[in-house]
Amino acid sequence: MKAPLFYSKILLFGEYGIIKNSKGLSIPYNFYKGGLKLGDLRIDKVKKSNENLLTFRDYLLKLDNSIVLFDFNKMNDDLLKGMYFDSTIPQGYGIGSSGALVAAFYDRYAENKITVLENLTKDKITVLKNIFSLMESHFHGQSSGLDPLNSYLSLPILIHSKNQIETTGIPIQSSNGKGAVFLLDSGKSSETAPMVDIFFKSMKNKNYSEVIRNDFIRITDSCVDNFLEGNFKSLFLNIKNLSKVVFDNFKPMIPKDFHNIWAKGIESNDYFLKLCGSGGGGYILGFSKDFKKAKSVLKDYKLEIVYNF
Repeated sequence: MKAPLFYSKILLFGEYGIIKNSKGLSIPYNFYKGGLKLGDLRIDKVKKSNENLLTFRDYLLKLDNSIVLFDFNKMNDDLLKGMYFDSTIPQGYGIGSSGALVAAFYDRYAENKITVLENLTKDKITVLKNIFSLMESHFHGQSSGLDPLNSYLSLPILIHSKNQIETTGIPIQSSNGKGAVFLLDSGKSSETAPMVDIFFKSMKNKNYSEVIRNDFIRITDSCVDNFLEGNFKSLFLNIKNLSKVVFDNFKPMIPKDFHNIWAKGIESNDYFLKLCGSGGGGYILGFSKDFKKAKSVLKDYKLEIVYNF
């Protein structure tokens, strides 16, 4: 069975904000990947994945086929042969494990699919996003569709608003730059749905929703603009403010063991932390002007560089 690999993604900016029409910027992260394979159903890992894919198949059967139509004969045949999703993408870590799976299924089974090779107009990208939103909702209860979109296209994606999305270029990395965007491993996985549920419940509070609209979304939009312009001086002023707003208003999404180092980063200016995905565990995203210094301060934690500048 020949099937392509699909990569993880990192939502640099826009977690929770894009639900409320903020800007967002998502980039592929090629360190982790996954793909559909045939395996031996007597092996536990293969059997468990195959069972999960059968459940996903049952969900896809119920989708409106005027929106997306799948070749279920081919899908059923593959599943009977022991198809599973072979992936290095950690689950519940906020970097798109289910997104890569959705992209793989769309690529292999969708009829009349929109391909990466054709002229990707904004309309086509929106159609893809809406299809992926429906497909990935099986895993999260409610999905924006951005993770599978990023995995499928393997290109940076700029979100202007819910219905205005385009592929974009990002500043070229500096291999000898001192600054870095990095991942910090919280050491535990998390589920997206409960975190999103907390957010929606909090948004019913008038004061909270005003902070989100007036501060969180405004700063998020500025961070997206600064990053795409390569204006890292302004970016760090805004990232510090974003880190503060998240610390003050998204406490349930920040693992308790990390409250202290989150606050220390804001106080020292050595690094600034923000959520990577929905939070609650998994990875935390960090930004530092001097990664060597940040690495030394955070020597007890596992860090991975995502982008150098």
